[in-house]
Amino acid sequence: MCESNRLKRFLEVYIPTEKCNLTCSYCYVTQEGSASGAITPIGHTPMEIRKALSRERLGGVCLLNFCAGGETLLGEDLLPVIHELLKEGHYIQIVTNGTITKRFLEISTWNDNLLERLFFKFSFHFIELKKRNCLELFYNNVRLMRNRGCSISVEIMPHDELIPYIDEIKEVSLKNFNALPHLTVGRNNNTKGLELLSALTKEQYESVWSSFDSEMFRYKMSVFGKEQKQFCYAGEWSCSLRIDTGDLYQCNGSVCIDNIYDRVDEALHFRPVGSHCPYSHCWNCHAYLCLGVIPDSEAPTYAAMRDRECTDGSRWLTRRFSELFNQKLKDNNMEYTAKEKSLMNENRDSDEWQGIPEYKSCRQNFANIMRRLREALRSK
Repeated sequence: MCESNRLKRFLEVYIPTEKCNLTCSYCYVTQEGSASGAITPIGHTPMEIRKALSRERLGGVCLLNFCAGGETLLGEDLLPVIHELLKEGHYIQIVTNGTITKRFLEISTWNDNLLERLFFKFSFHFIELKKRNCLELFYNNVRLMRNRGCSISVEIMPHDELIPYIDEIKEVSLKNFNALPHLTVGRNNNTKGLELLSALTKEQYESVWSSFDSEMFRYKMSVFGKEQKQFCYAGEWSCSLRIDTGDLYQCNGSVCIDNIYDRVDEALHFRPVGSHCPYSHCWNCHAYLCLGVIPDSEAPTYAAMRDRECTDGSRWLTRRFSELFNQKLKDNNMEYTAKEKSLMNENRDSDEWQGIPEYKSCRQNFANIMRRLREALRSK
């Protein structure tokens, strides 16, 4: 395999846009009441971000998933950043509702060698698009990106209000995407256990939506509500990044381990979650588990979560993305020994470690922890 296609890390990149042009009832931002309606500037130049996230600093080629609290492509300063990171050699995934046509028109002018490393996860908010007479606009933007050589995936959040439209959705999907959309699984963020976002039982929910034959839906339902206590390399093989502040987290909403804008000429600190996942289940399992952040957890490939064979024989993923998404992170990274895992889990229990919510205010505390851990590993 070419080194330029060997996946080293996966980064979830949060864009500080809390505004959206749609108002979906099932949106987790709506549930939490956290949408401010603001589009906060990223606050760093594209070249500054490229240097902070260079292949050399991250250890190789990475997959960076860009997603906002609202619509990812509303902000004016994101595309120049993505353009630079593509030039750096990374693969970029953008989560979008597919309605900001001027952004897709701009992207369509980029060089082919950059577009072949760009993937769009189009969230198909059917009811909202239908209500606003934006369905054709959505279809056209999906087609434009696919015709320009980008990889795409169309995804629906299966919710109770959508059930009467199932047959119509299938019909328009086959006509416009040449395949049925994939399905995620809705979670209720207002419940401690991140429970199913539906009035249906789990069995009823599966029965209603299984007709879409989505491997993503099947897998997510199979692990929904199941704790993951095996050793997890999130925080080392994958991270969550807030691009405006630069704070780098082990996982979504987890412990902050570094800041990408601090010491940009030095290596970043990575520190795996280990066996201490705080969540009731891995609600981003389709990405984290399928990319292999828990090597001991059996999971399909990420390609199976995103690709579809079309009615004309083509596929949603290009050859390069298919090769990338079929990899497991364990194939390109070193796993720890049982002794090393034990030491990391013990250190993770310390009061000192638990108290790091923001790297910039606690960098010395963090440095002391990492120094002691390295000393312990050397003396094992």
